[in-house]
Amino acid sequence: MRVSIVTRIFAPEASAASFRLGTLAKSFARAGHSVSVKTVLPPRALRGTAKDSGNPFPITRFPVLRDRSGYVRGYLQYLSFDVPLFFRVLLGPKQDLFIVEPPPTTGFFVRLAAALRRTPYAYYAADVWSDAAASTGASPAVVRVVRAMERFAMSGASQVLSVNAGVTDRVRSIAPRSTVVTVGNGVDTEVFNAEGEGALDGKVAIYPGTASEWQGAVIFIEALEQILPEVPEAKIVFLGQGSDWPALQERSASLPPGSVVFTPSVPPEQAAVLMRGAATTLASLRPGTGYEFAFPTKVFASWGCGTPVIYSGPGPAREFMSTHASEARLGIACEYEVGKVADALRQVFTEEHAGADERQRTSEWASRNVSLDAVAARVIQAVAL
Repeated sequence: MRVSIVTRIFAPEASAASFRLGTLAKSFARAGHSVSVKTVLPPRALRGTAKDSGNPFPITRFPVLRDRSGYVRGYLQYLSFDVPLFFRVLLGPKQDLFIVEPPPTTGFFVRLAAALRRTPYAYYAADVWSDAAASTGASPAVVRVVRAMERFAMSGASQVLSVNAGVTDRVRSIAPRSTVVTVGNGVDTEVFNAEGEGALDGKVAIYPGTASEWQGAVIFIEALEQILPEVPEAKIVFLGQGSDWPALQERSASLPPGSVVFTPSVPPEQAAVLMRGAATTLASLRPGTGYEFAFPTKVFASWGCGTPVIYSGPGPAREFMSTHASEARLGIACEYEVGKVADALRQVFTEEHAGADERQRTSEWASRNVSLDAVAARVIQAVAL
């Protein structure tokens, strides 16, 4: 097969999509398929870290508008990728299949161009963008437009690739005519594993990846404020980016200097080093947003590094941690309440850290159970022509 993966985000930018699509591209190449990636130039700070020549597939990168934080987020930013992409798909080399990563605007334009080329495409539903828009308080008109574009992109796809059962149910509700395949989700365990150094030490918790309003990461700052009198050396590091960062920075301003740190995105290998050295990582899902079906992929990366997670909120992640608690040291899952999160932080920061052997066991469990290699194999099987 000749396969082209289309995405507005890719390595070296650290994101769930980058890891997932990078592993997928490598798996296609290993399986003997001709695969290429159409994506964007990385942020200026990361351009020296993009080692495209070392990949077993070609990567074509194009300029794109970014917001003030350096992220491709916002309608103009999306369109700066999507409109030129329409012509690159329409006039580019013949493919047997396109695999399209959201946002829905990208799926919209690829459906149009692919139809003119008479080429099928698969839509990778790692998220439900219209639900996410609703959960952040977007106007009903905006939600309707996003949902219409999402339905259009999903309905025209030969397959919709879903990351979990909750997303599958939502896709079938939004686009009943679509063919949905639940392929699961995971982490690149070649990068996120327990081998190698850990850059942090002591009473440090890391919130890795994107922090958006619907995730409600502010609860960790509020919980930290409660326990600082007892554990004054406790610290939270927000590592990544997100639309909620300004609100989080404002909320943390009243805490002692250095107790909450904001670190912009770093390459995946460096993120793994930081996560390996943390006492715990943090993940959350604010209840009542209509987004309770989401499963934060950052927890997979943490387990790959052998680091336990504090997860606050509803959804499948909490159920998953409870189900597999006896198999590995996965961490603490609790309700979305400040007191409950404070108790979890207090427990993690006052108990003895997991030793190297225990972290190695957790990492090995992650390699067996939540590796992206297995996810990629299911994708290739689903889209094989």
